[in-house]
Amino acid sequence: MRPTTPEPAPVGPPRERTALFVLLIGSLTLLPAVTTDMYLPSLPEVARDLGTSEAGAQFTITGMLIGAALGQLLVGPFSDRVGRRRPVLIGVSLHVVISLLCVVATSIEQLATLRVLQGLVSAGATVVAMAVVRDRYSGAEAARIISRLMLVIAAAPLLAPTIGSVIADIWDWRAVFVALALFAVVLVVVVARFLPETLPVERRIAHGLGASLRGYAGLLRDRRFVALAVIPGLSMALIMSYVAGSPFVLQNEYGLNPQQFALVFGIGGTSLVAGSQVNAALVRRIGPLRLLRAGLPAVVVAAAVLVPVAATQAGGVTGFVAVLWVTTALLGFVMANASALALSRHGERAGTAAAVIGFLQAGLAGIVSPVVGLVGGDALAMTGVMLASVVLALVILVVGTPAYRRGGWVELETAGQAEPVPVHG
Repeated sequence: MRPTTPEPAPVGPPRERTALFVLLIGSLTLLPAVTTDMYLPSLPEVARDLGTSEAGAQFTITGMLIGAALGQLLVGPFSDRVGRRRPVLIGVSLHVVISLLCVVATSIEQLATLRVLQGLVSAGATVVAMAVVRDRYSGAEAARIISRLMLVIAAAPLLAPTIGSVIADIWDWRAVFVALALFAVVLVVVVARFLPETLPVERRIAHGLGASLRGYAGLLRDRRFVALAVIPGLSMALIMSYVAGSPFVLQNEYGLNPQQFALVFGIGGTSLVAGSQVNAALVRRIGPLRLLRAGLPAVVVAAAVLVPVAATQAGGVTGFVAVLWVTTALLGFVMANASALALSRHGERAGTAAAVIGFLQAGLAGIVSPVVGLVGGDALAMTGVMLASVVLALVILVVGTPAYRRGGWVELETAGQAEPVPVHG
């Protein structure tokens, strides 16, 4: 029988400490997002400069996701063993080096390889951020904190493409990687100075490779954990299908220039922030699973409307952005709640559980998003892949969890929430 996991108690003055905590953890989750989004407006230029196709240029996005997926599987158990600080400091430091190597890449093969490595080393930031949240919070409170993180994460789609477009316009796409290296340097300093160790020595798991594999096996035997962990991954697949396809769709089909694309992309980024903050305000009263089981069908409906709007260009750019905004806003009721419910089931291995969730997010997004280019790369292909992703997520929620059964929300939301224990740090 799977052991229950104590629910960590929040520490410190609630508002002041929580705000600083969200800002710090958000800065970690920001690194992979900025590394992806700052580079987006340059994709057509990269394709021309390195003599490759749209699909080849898009793989430099996909490759980072694949690397991040694999890296999280390594970093998760490592952080359960040595604590949270060391993995993130190592990963972000290596991110600096690889960003500078991207500057001197001379072929698409070199750049794609470096982007895979960049995703691999940035995994430390993602895993640690999620594990630290679970070290301190569980259940509805964890869902609320993850939703609040969107306030910080939103800086990526809101600002990064515009900054990247300006940098590339003044210099070229290679200068974007110089800026990413500088950002990572600042992040190393901030983490070294302000990130506390949230996993005390007495709560660490002393294990080798065999025990790590057994830990993953234990998680995978929990069918409901797997179902909940897959849902954020398929949600991320929707987002990354848009991320990979939108530079070509909006610039080639809708006729936007790079600066206009960056503005439209940033407007779209506000939606997930808005949805996440509404979720954060409601989740304590309503509960994460109730919001999840209402939000996911709503995303499917919105995505189904987006397909004909994009295919016919009904309403032009305004019509497309309006429906997209609603679609991604509704994801705010899906990703945080599913992640928090999954983490709550295995808090005794928070790093390993976070690694599985992160692996599925990056891995499914990395597998699904290239399909956009493979099936045509146009607006219909992009939105069709987005719709298929969330339809599959809804099927998994229905089949793999008791979300829509009488009393099912009680069973899932109370898993792993007995006997609170204090968190040192």
